[in-house]
Amino acid sequence: MMNWTDRFCRYFLRLISQNALLYTEMISTGAILYGNANRHLRMRIDEQPVALQLGGADPGELARASKIASSYNYAEINFNCGCPSSRVQNGHFGAALMKNASRTADCISAMLDAVELPITIKHRLGVDDLDSYDFLRDFIGAISMTGCKVFILHARKAWLTGISPKENRELPPLNYERVYQVKKDFPHLSIILNGGIANVEEATVHLRNIDGVMMGRAAYHNPYVLAKVDQLIFGSNKTIKTRKQIADEFAQFVEEELSNGVPLNSMIRHILGLFYGMRNGKRFRRHLSENACKPNAQIGVLHEAVCKATTDVY
Repeated sequence: MMNWTDRFCRYFLRLISQNALLYTEMISTGAILYGNANRHLRMRIDEQPVALQLGGADPGELARASKIASSYNYAEINFNCGCPSSRVQNGHFGAALMKNASRTADCISAMLDAVELPITIKHRLGVDDLDSYDFLRDFIGAISMTGCKVFILHARKAWLTGISPKENRELPPLNYERVYQVKKDFPHLSIILNGGIANVEEATVHLRNIDGVMMGRAAYHNPYVLAKVDQLIFGSNKTIKTRKQIADEFAQFVEEELSNGVPLNSMIRHILGLFYGMRNGKRFRRHLSENACKPNAQIGVLHEAVCKATTDVY
């Protein structure tokens, strides 16, 4: 979710669900250690709980980045061992680390030693031809020896060559049963399922077999799918907000950020799917897409889009 789940996106999603754990986009250790750490790490208190997702392959750098991040009140630090992009491969991290369980364990151990925060891991079922269940079981076993207790499994293996990262989101087929088997073999670990989950109803079915569910692109493109999470998953008795209520609350945030010099489109691009599947959803999306990117675009663009989405035209 690089370039997607930034602080503007997270604030918007938090308006929909108060309880879901939100994740940052993957941030490399280099961006924190040698770039503008505050720009990458800062968040508002009303975004919480948020997990920081780190990418890297050097134990020392991961420890230092984790130490810096620990002052930003994240709920956990998640180590990404699932991204197959060529850019990430060139840095020898992401899914490529699954080929070296010992190196991965060293990275997590260094992070655990550096901070008091929980350190979790996100990875695939395998990588390239290393895709047997025995390989997966041994990898998880080795990592769990570090003290890492939470494993987020994207339920398909990663191909590092031959297909694009976009194709790898569809190929090979998802294998949920293999994730269920991991939970049976490691009942003391928290096993979270990721991949292909489109709605909360599907999530509740998976939760009969594992400990948690992560939603990615489905929730980004149709964010209102999260509206039922607090009630169905967390047992909240609060009334579900309407799409218009969410848009109006987000507008208050947008006005504040505009006064700080943030361009409108940097925030608005994350809410294009708010009225997904609704009668006037395309009108909402089109108005924002055509106008939010204009120089000096202001909050009126959002108000106009909401009117187009909530007013029937005959």
